[in-house]
Order: sequence, then structure tokens, then C-alpha cells
Amino acid sequence: MLPDVIEYAHGISAVDSGYHRPRLDAIHLIVENGRVAVVDAGVSHSVPRILAALAAKGLPPGQVDYVLLTHIHLDHAGGAGVLMTACPNARLTVHPRGARHMAEPEKLVAGTIAVYGEATFRRAYGDVLPIPAGRIIETPDGATVTMGGRTFRFLDTPGHAKHHVAIVDGRSGHVFAGDTFGVSYRELDRDDGRRQFVIPTTSPVHFEPAAAHRSVERIMAERPAAVYVTHYSQLRDLARCADALHRGIDAHAALARSVQDLADGLPHDARMARLQAGVRGIFLDELARYGAKLAPDDALALYAMDLDLNAQGLASWLDAGAPAGV
Repeated sequence: MLPDVIEYAHGISAVDSGYHRPRLDAIHLIVENGRVAVVDAGVSHSVPRILAALAAKGLPPGQVDYVLLTHIHLDHAGGAGVLMTACPNARLTVHPRGARHMAEPEKLVAGTIAVYGEATFRRAYGDVLPIPAGRIIETPDGATVTMGGRTFRFLDTPGHAKHHVAIVDGRSGHVFAGDTFGVSYRELDRDDGRRQFVIPTTSPVHFEPAAAHRSVERIMAERPAAVYVTHYSQLRDLARCADALHRGIDAHAALARSVQDLADGLPHDARMARLQAGVRGIFLDELARYGAKLAPDDALALYAMDLDLNAQGLASWLDAGAPAGV
């Protein structure tokens, strides 16, 4: 059965990775003169979907030249080792901070299991295979790679993760932003898809508000006609989305500080409950500002996983010693 695929211009398409629910997690394919770059790899369970989408385009795995990682969180990078095994000519690009974890993923796996437990980890992520160091290309800020005459340029874009890059496509001018440009849900699109809802992701463990603001500004400075986020795919209402992201970054940081002030000394569960309630309120306020047609409870059902992760990320930021001011 073919996965859900959205076809765009410039040889770009989005493949539903199958992670948790439909249209939560997008893997992007870029095709140029019969050569392929895969932006993010989903989880190991996603790899058959990627290969099926390629086969439907008449593209065998040997024509994949690159797997371009935006960052190494496992919903983006967990399937990279399995995908690289299936694509013998591919090389993997990754932020220098993430390269060793792709070659030796044991610590990355152990940390995730410590949070979710072994059974949940295996069900959600499957096998996370190491990638030979000789097939890994580190992509610091300003690095480029070329595929069939098409150049990809990498921007260091922390704020969501210290090992995060955004990828500027030289052919289209579009930017593949991973999680740096927030999360969006196609179910909330308005005006025949011309307006999109977006909210920042503050998930564990590297949320940095000031860096997040700078990364959004850096992406906008490229003046792209479209930005592709992993959750979920193409955004074009970019000026309004950027304003929403800046507003949301400030709101999440202010929430965390207010909870820290109010809940100092409270048990962990009590602090988390306050953070979850606050994140829920930020989401609903932004939803009302946006004018979503979907009922709030239905929108919250879409946001449930990210709501919990955002609250956890704010707790991690506080535990790391959140600085005064944004």
C-alpha cells in the first residue's frame, strides 16, 4: 500500500512517515535529474514508506545520493541507519554536534529508553542502526552539498535543538526547517490552504528562546516562498507564521518563568500540571487569534503529543537554569 504523498513543484514531495497518526510527521523527497535527496528519515518503521514512494516515482534506492538530517531527534533521524542500509550510495549530512550520535547511537537510544521505557521505544522507533563514519558528512553553518547540479546550503538554527540545521534548496529557494519553524497541522489550514496555523515546539532538552527567535529570523532572511516543517510539510503564509512563532516563543518562556515563581518547591507532578495547563492555554489563545474552524477539542486532539512535549521541554529549560529575560 502506497503511503500518503503530497506532490509539490520543483521535484519536492512529502511522504507521511506513519509516525503515531496520519500527517503528523513528514519526510521530504527532492528529485533532481533522477537523483534523490531525502530530508529527514522518520523512524525505522518509516523506511518501507520511503522506498514505496520512490518506487512509485520509478526511482530505485541506488539513486538516493543524500539523507539530509535537520537534527537527530529520533522522529527525524531514528530511521536513518535503516534507510542508509537500503540506499547503498547515499551519504548522510548532519550538524557536527549530531555526527557522533549517528555513528554510535547507543547513548541516544539509551536516553530515549530512559524516558519512555523499552517497550514503548521499540514500538515507536524500532531499530536505530549505526551509520559508518565514512558515509557521514558534517554540515556546520554555511556548508553546502550538490546533487545533479542542485545545491543545498545549511544554516545553523538552534533554539529547538543545539544540533539543528535548516536546509536552503538552491533550486527553489525554499527552506527545509525541521522543527525550528514550529509545528503546523494541515487539518487547521484556512482559505483553501493559503493560511496556516503554526506554534513553536519547545520539546526537551535544548529549548533556548533567544536562539529560537534568531533562527526564525534567519530563515525569514532567506526570503523563501515556502518553508517545509516536519510536522507537517509546506507553509507559505510565512510572514504571519513568523509573527506567530515569535509571539509563541515569548509566551512559552513567560509561562515557564511564571510557573517557576509560583511552583518553587512543589512536587514535579504539580509543576508539570501547571506547565501543561499553560501550554494548553497558549495553544487555545493562538487558535482563537488564528480563527480556526476546527472545534477547540478537535484541535487539542491533534496537539496532544506536542502539548506534552512542549511542557516537558519547558521543565527541562527551567532545570537547566533559564536565564532572566528572553
